Amino acid sequence: MKKTVLWLVFVALLVSACATQVEKPTPTPDLRPSVTPPGAAPSNITPTEPPDMFPLPPLTGKSPLGTPLPESPLATPAESPLATPNGEARTLTVLTHESFALSDAVLQKFEADNNVKVNLIKQGDAGQALNRAILTKDNPEADVIFGVDNTFMGRALDAGILETYQPTGLAAVAKEFQLDPTNHLIPIDYGDVCLNIDKAYFAQKKLAPPQSLADLTKPEYKNLLVTEDPAASSPGLAFMLATVSALGENHWLDYWKQLKTNGVKVVEDWNTAYYTEFSGSSGKGPRPIVVSYASSPPAEVVFANPPIDQAPTAAITDPKTCFRQIELAGILQGTKNRDLAEKWIDFMLSVPYQEDIPLQQFVYPVNPQAKLPDAFIKWSTVAAQPANLAPDVIAKNRDQWIEEWTNAVLR
Repeated sequence: MKKTVLWLVFVALLVSACATQVEKPTPTPDLRPSVTPPGAAPSNITPTEPPDMFPLPPLTGKSPLGTPLPESPLATPAESPLATPNGEARTLTVLTHESFALSDAVLQKFEADNNVKVNLIKQGDAGQALNRAILTKDNPEADVIFGVDNTFMGRALDAGILETYQPTGLAAVAKEFQLDPTNHLIPIDYGDVCLNIDKAYFAQKKLAPPQSLADLTKPEYKNLLVTEDPAASSPGLAFMLATVSALGENHWLDYWKQLKTNGVKVVEDWNTAYYTEFSGSSGKGPRPIVVSYASSPPAEVVFANPPIDQAPTAAITDPKTCFRQIELAGILQGTKNRDLAEKWIDFMLSVPYQEDIPLQQFVYPVNPQAKLPDAFIKWSTVAAQPANLAPDVIAKNRDQWIEEWTNAVLR
């Protein structure tokens, strides 16, 4: 019995000694992420879970600790005014007249700079383009309209189809071109509607060209003038308005009756007047005086084939013989691309656009920083004292004057 007890005590002591040599198992680390309080020592424990196991905090512009997140160098689609969510180019639609032209390089530069495709809707002349905008005002087809001039400005403003905008660069434009103080319509270019003559005809006949509107009623100029119908043609309307301005409301109709007696020919449009009836153009018509533009002589040089170094025509720009047309652009009410529309207006006033239009549309830039091409400097003259009328006066009387003119000249 003693031996048995001693043996059990020996075994217990042996087990106890062995137990002190066995290493304790390492506790399972706490795998939950920890946040170090401000000012506390950093923890040495690093979570072992993949980072995507923990949801990111909401994108509120602040970190969970209140430190502002750095701004991304790339704007999100929702904040970018120039790209669709998938990065594709947006479309900007411009309603204008058939005469609008712009060189491919200038247009493509605008499109590339703004990630946009420009869609042009060309509709007849300025009046027809405006009528289209008015008829579609409840469901506009375009974002911008260009080509409304001072003869139709009042109608455009009264129709309530435009949004106001003060573009970059407008402050540099001369006040004489800023016709709309509300900035619904922005001046882009201008041109003078003037009498043009065939220089060779007058040299051969040893006849002095007319220097005033009154000269056109003299016998030596009988059957020499062709003009356009003011009811159907923009230059025709401009010339009629010049006679109202120069001669006064009490005398302009009598003047037209004298022109009728002296053989003036009236045709429907500028193309017919210039290229069919005018002797100084490629059409070699029978009449050496035509109502056209002060920029028509440089056009004759630029488009001559074979090339020529002298303009065969000249514009009469004496005081009170020309009417100055100012072309304007505006953002259409209801556009879904207001940001792009603003950029387009800014672009139209920029030097690259303004220097491109003289040889594309044969008009003058309103931006004084734009340089004129040599052909304009050599062969075109700006009217010093155009016979103009205020846009509101035109808007109030235009239809009545056209009706009176039609009764006096065509009937």
